[in-house]
Amino acid sequence: MNTQVHLPVTVHRARLGPKEFHVIRPARPPRRALLLDEGPYLNAYVDQEAARLLAGLWSLAATSPRSLVHVPLRPTGPGSPEPGSRPLDLVLLHHSLQFAPSRWKELRGRLGPGRLQSVSAPASEPEIDYEALHHAENRDHFHQHLHAETLFLTGSAKVFRETAGPFREVARHGPAHVRDATRRGHYCARLRSGDTRAREIHIEYADSWPDVPA
Repeated sequence: MNTQVHLPVTVHRARLGPKEFHVIRPARPPRRALLLDEGPYLNAYVDQEAARLLAGLWSLAATSPRSLVHVPLRPTGPGSPEPGSRPLDLVLLHHSLQFAPSRWKELRGRLGPGRLQSVSAPASEPEIDYEALHHAENRDHFHQHLHAETLFLTGSAKVFRETAGPFREVARHGPAHVRDATRRGHYCARLRSGDTRAREIHIEYADSWPDVPA
């Protein structure tokens, strides 16, 4: 049985030229989550709550092909990442939108406060043929673009459904792993796009964070 998770979000509308775009944001962006461009790597650091939220937003992107799902992740308070690290926001979008990332900054600047609502998304991923994902003939994968301090992941509904799992895995197993004194090292999962030109996203559970305002 495919259960549902309910997500509080804000829905925004803005027009660029003759076309109107819908942008969905979490009503409360994750407080303990960070996405960093660190040279050859894309590293995401999340606590359990943030991992669950991102899994839900990933599934929401699969069921919302006419909307951009925007997740603000860049720090807004004092402090900065390590030198050589570039904080990024995240946008998930269906390829049929044919939205050019170069227009994101303009669209983002036109977004108002949005309308608060609750939406539903699948709480579990379907049965996945992981071997098939790596076949050379598979063309159903993410395309990555970086623009305006934002990572864009463009793909199909199918690929969003099949790649929410790493966040659920980190939320499910990360806390117990890092608190078990008999284990060593961090807990992580990897999100591979299938496109050899795209970078893998390393998702790490982070148990310790600086004080974050409520």
